[in-house]
Amino acid sequence: MSLLNVLSSFIPEGERIVTIEDAVELQLQQDHVVRLESRPPNIEGKGAVTIRDLVRNSLRMRPDRIVVGECRGGESLDMLQAMNTGHDGSLSTVHANTPRDAIARLETLVLMAGMDLPLRAIREQIASAVDVIVQITRLRDGTRRVTHVTEVQGMEGETVTLQDAFLFDYSAGVDAGGRFLGKPVPTGVRPRFTDRFAELGIALSPRVFGAPEAPRARSWS
Repeated sequence: MSLLNVLSSFIPEGERIVTIEDAVELQLQQDHVVRLESRPPNIEGKGAVTIRDLVRNSLRMRPDRIVVGECRGGESLDMLQAMNTGHDGSLSTVHANTPRDAIARLETLVLMAGMDLPLRAIREQIASAVDVIVQITRLRDGTRRVTHVTEVQGMEGETVTLQDAFLFDYSAGVDAGGRFLGKPVPTGVRPRFTDRFAELGIALSPRVFGAPEAPRARSWS
């Protein structure tokens, strides 16, 4: 949830954001934020409001982005459909050991929606909706670090293709107290999403990703 708070802090001020959680933990500082919270059933087993109910209803609130605290059931399908129908830039978390495992877990969660979709259709939805997976891992020194920043590039046959842009540098070793000294380092591969950044007027040097700068054109007189 701390990572989601950090990522959401970069959402521009003018955007309308709907947050959906079981218990309010997100601390968004933007002005246009609508906070929705699920509700358990009463003692008679009635009156429950699920995360999935809230995701569906949030679409009627004309949000620019939807932020779901955690996808852990059939709401994953509704979230993917929202991200594929004009709500790109939405954020959520899912528990998995690696980015590849996160894709497999999303497939399982979508199947929990009970729609009996073919696996390829689910993978196509995921490949189209999800742009980047940021993996945070608790290391053996007790700290939580970003260990992968991985781009979802699309489909290749029956497989969702992934490309790591940053990986945690375990080779840096540990200090005298056993704390890891490493940090995420670029793999040298320029992600495809930088083209989308350029369209939005966001300039990123290739050096960020460990790639050399393109040579500048020279004029001769």
